[in-house]
Amino acid sequence: MSTQVMYDDGRSVIGDAERAAGLTKMKRLATGMLGLMAVIFIVSFALQEQYPWLQYVRAAAEGGMVGALADWFAVTALFKHPMGLKIPHTAIIPRKKDQIGASLGSFVEENFLSEEVVKTKIASLGVSAKTGAWLARPENADRVAREGATAIRAAMLVLNDEDVQDVIESMARRHLLDPEWGPPLGKLAKRLLDDGHHLKLVELLLDRAADWVLDNQETVARLVADRSPTWVPSFVDSLMGDKVHLELYKFIAAVQADPEHQVRQQLDVYLQSLAQDLQTDPDMIARVENLKKNALGDPEVRQLAVRTWDTLKRALLEAVEDPQSELSRKFTTAVRDFGNRLATDKELAAKVDGWIEEAAGYLVRTYRSQIASVITETVERWDAEETSRKIELQVGRDLQFIRINGTVVGSLAGLVIFAVAHAIFG
Repeated sequence: MSTQVMYDDGRSVIGDAERAAGLTKMKRLATGMLGLMAVIFIVSFALQEQYPWLQYVRAAAEGGMVGALADWFAVTALFKHPMGLKIPHTAIIPRKKDQIGASLGSFVEENFLSEEVVKTKIASLGVSAKTGAWLARPENADRVAREGATAIRAAMLVLNDEDVQDVIESMARRHLLDPEWGPPLGKLAKRLLDDGHHLKLVELLLDRAADWVLDNQETVARLVADRSPTWVPSFVDSLMGDKVHLELYKFIAAVQADPEHQVRQQLDVYLQSLAQDLQTDPDMIARVENLKKNALGDPEVRQLAVRTWDTLKRALLEAVEDPQSELSRKFTTAVRDFGNRLATDKELAAKVDGWIEEAAGYLVRTYRSQIASVITETVERWDAEETSRKIELQVGRDLQFIRINGTVVGSLAGLVIFAVAHAIFG
C-alpha cells in the first residue's frame, strides 16, 4: 500500500512504495528496449544476406544494444556491483557514502551557507513588510495575543516559585542592598539642589505650614498654655497663645514672601552640606548603611521578593486568562499597531530588515560549519545499502532515461557509422 505525506498547502510527497513502483516500471521499459534491440539484431543478422537492406537495421540494433548495455552498466554501478561482480569502481554510492556526505556538506556550506547569499536572500524577501501586513490583520494580532498568553501560562507553570524568588532576592541584594546608599543619594541630592528642584518642595511645605497654623489657632494656644507655669492666670495664657499664633503665622508668611529669606538660605546651606556629607563623610555613610540594614534586613528582603513575585504572577495570570483584560487588549492593539508601522513605515521596515540580515549573517558566519556538519554526520550514520536504496528511489527513475536514451542514441550512432562506412568502402 502506497504512502503519501501532505503539506499544509495541499501539495503531496509520493511515498517510497510509489517511487519503487515507478522505478520498476522504468527499469522494465529500459530493459525491454534492450531486449527489443537484441531481437531485431538476431532477425536482421539472420536475414541480411537475403535482404541486404537489413544490414542497416542490424547495425542500428547492434549500436542500440551496445549503448543500452553501456548505460545499464553505468547506472547500475552507481548503486551496486553489476550482476554481483565486484568490478573496480562500481557500487560507488555504498562505498563512497561518507565521502559523498562530506562533499555534500562542504558544498552546502560553501554555496548555500555563505553570509552574502543568506543576506541577499533575506533582503529579497521583504520580511518586515510581509510580517507587518500579516500582524496588521486583526485576526492575526488576536492569534499572536492568544499564543503569547499560552506561552505566559506555560512559563508560569514551568517556573518554580522559590527559584524565581531566589533570583529576585539575589538581584535586590546585588543592585539594591550591597551598594552603599550614601554616595548615590548624595550625588542625586546635589544634582537636585543645583537645579533648584527642592524649591518647589520648600514652597509646598511652607504653604502646608501656613494652612495648618491658620486652621489650628486653638491647638497653638493649648500648647502654649500647657507649657506655661501653673501660677500664670488663664487669660494671660490665652493672650500669649494668640500672640504666639500670630507671630508664628507672620514668620511663615515672611518666609513665603521672601525668596532670599535667611531661613531659606540656611536651609539651602544645610541641604548642600548634607548632600556633601552623604558622599564623603564616613560617619554619615555608615549611619545611612545602618538605617538601610535596619529597614531592609534578611527577612524583609525575602518577604519583598515573595510579595513581588506573587503579585506579578497573579497579575499576569489574571490578565492572560481574560481576553478582555486591559493587558490583553493593549497587547493586541500594540501588535496590530506595530504591524501597521512595519507595513507602512519604510524606514522602520528597512531597519528591522537590517537587524534580521545582520542576525542571520552572524549565525551563518559563526555556525555555518556546525550546520553543514549535520549533513555529513547524518550521512555517516546511514547504512551503506540503505543509503544506496534511498538515493536510487529518489533519482533512479530519472536515471533509467539514460538507459533509454543510450539505446536510442546507440541505434542512431550504429546506423550512421555503418552507413558512412558502407558509402566509403561499399
